Amino acid sequence: MNLPFPPSDRDKRRRPLADRMRPSVLDDFVGQDHIVGPGTLLRRALERGDLPQSMILWGPPGCGKTTLARLIAASVHSRFMPFSAVTSGIAEVKRVVADAKKLRAVEDRPLLLFVDEIHRFNKAQQDAFLPHIEDGTIVFIGATTENPSFEVIGPLLSRSRVFVLNELESVHVAAIIRRALSSEDGLALTGKFEVDDETIAFLSEQAQGDARVALNALEYAASVLAGTPDSPKVITRALLEDALQRRMVTTDKGGETHFNLISALHKSLRGGDVDASLYWLARMCEAGEDPLYIARRLVRFASEDVGVADPQALVQAVAARDAADFIGYPECKLALAQCVVYLALAPKSNALYTAYGQAAGTVHETPPYPVPLVIRNAPTPLMKDLGYGKGYRYPHDYADAFAGQEYLPEALAGKRFYHPKDAGFERELKRRLEEFLARKSSRPK
Repeated sequence: MNLPFPPSDRDKRRRPLADRMRPSVLDDFVGQDHIVGPGTLLRRALERGDLPQSMILWGPPGCGKTTLARLIAASVHSRFMPFSAVTSGIAEVKRVVADAKKLRAVEDRPLLLFVDEIHRFNKAQQDAFLPHIEDGTIVFIGATTENPSFEVIGPLLSRSRVFVLNELESVHVAAIIRRALSSEDGLALTGKFEVDDETIAFLSEQAQGDARVALNALEYAASVLAGTPDSPKVITRALLEDALQRRMVTTDKGGETHFNLISALHKSLRGGDVDASLYWLARMCEAGEDPLYIARRLVRFASEDVGVADPQALVQAVAARDAADFIGYPECKLALAQCVVYLALAPKSNALYTAYGQAAGTVHETPPYPVPLVIRNAPTPLMKDLGYGKGYRYPHDYADAFAGQEYLPEALAGKRFYHPKDAGFERELKRRLEEFLARKSSRPK
């Protein structure tokens, strides 16, 4: 909607710097060249004034999702309606759709509906958009920081094109900072400010790809200096450090980042990279991830990827789990780190994991064979008369406690599941197994 008069400087000052710095044309949009850079399909369509199909913009905070949606609407001269999934519900959806139908009747053009944080809508709320996307009443643009494969319903995904926005690089954030310093709508509204290149580089790095973080820190620093008589006012690194304080390390318990981090830890451990393993552990611990969740995964790893190549791995993992449960944060971080170092440097073998998988597969793929009579207990006279336990050889009655008996059902006799590797202690188990199999094969039936 066009305002009757341009906004005054006073009106602009009321808006946060991050909002004032949104570019008004695509040429000023920083980053995401793989989506709207010169020659891309979307950029060419927008330059022709073609309204794109519905889409979902997926990317981290501060990478430009909302700004891009606004620029798309401006490029095709479409009415733009922002809509927040945090504060809105089905009633608001119906109201917006009713307005869109009126607009379509008068201007014969659809409304571009931008739904921020679409992942916060439940299935029923997301369903409400479908018929109106289908009949062309609205062009839907959803924005989310969460993986849409998990958070957006299939029918809405099938009607939308998903664009993945990347975290901004430091050079992009630096360009946005410089624009805020030089633009008439930027810090110039409240005075003349200077920031040297080294300080801009520092702020760009500390923002970690989030332009909003950089601009908010810059605005806070400028507000602190606003009452000083100096002109120009110099924003220093020390002032920005105070403005930034310590950025919270984030994760999203139950979301994609949560699973990405634990996957990174597991794969670093499997690869034997102790430094990477400690880094990913620290990422989770410093973000407040449940230490018992981490410990459970370490226990799993100890059996899945180390197994009996180092039997102490499971002991270490269970001890770390007990420590995490007993003392909690922050003290348990070192117990978890101790376990991570041990597991990363332990010999690796998935023979145990593979063996159980094959045994379980055989269970599901074959009939439930009865337990052979020879290895059944016979606690009653009747069971003994029926042959339960008849012919059983008590291993301790034989040399080296070896009876050489077949314990599998007859249909599975000789079936092998466990194939130890030459890793760590498993090398010794391999030797014992080969000796056992050789003696078993040579023993008279």
